[in-house]
Amino acid sequence: MKKGVIGFLGAAALVFSSTSAVSAHHAFAAEYDWKKPVTITGTVTKVDWANPHTHVYVDGKDESGNPAKWNLELGSPKALTAHGWTRAMLKQGEQITADGWLAKDGSKSASAKSIKLANGKELFAASSFFESSQENRQARR
Repeated sequence: MKKGVIGFLGAAALVFSSTSAVSAHHAFAAEYDWKKPVTITGTVTKVDWANPHTHVYVDGKDESGNPAKWNLELGSPKALTAHGWTRAMLKQGEQITADGWLAKDGSKSASAKSIKLANGKELFAASSFFESSQENRQARR
């Protein structure tokens, strides 16, 4: 009896941990508006290199020129690595320019399409926009 309960609890824990990771991942259209492109230039304050999405926090300006703290969502670390990124590529204090799409809720958040580093190198940010586009193409086949 004891083994059955322990096995059940272990299975329940595994299911819970795997569903929480999946629920954290979202489709681009659920959070961002592809009709609202944005370019953000500013200073990196923090980088969270984590699943399901990497986040880059930037002190920049809003559309009125006022100081704003931005949260840029990039692809997963695995997707970024596949496109030439390394964990140490973005550093606190570095100036960047990001192109992407604004969040639907009006927050200072954006899904990044690309990031241009201070040295001029531009990198694909593996946005969930492109995941959605690939899923849509596959669904139509």
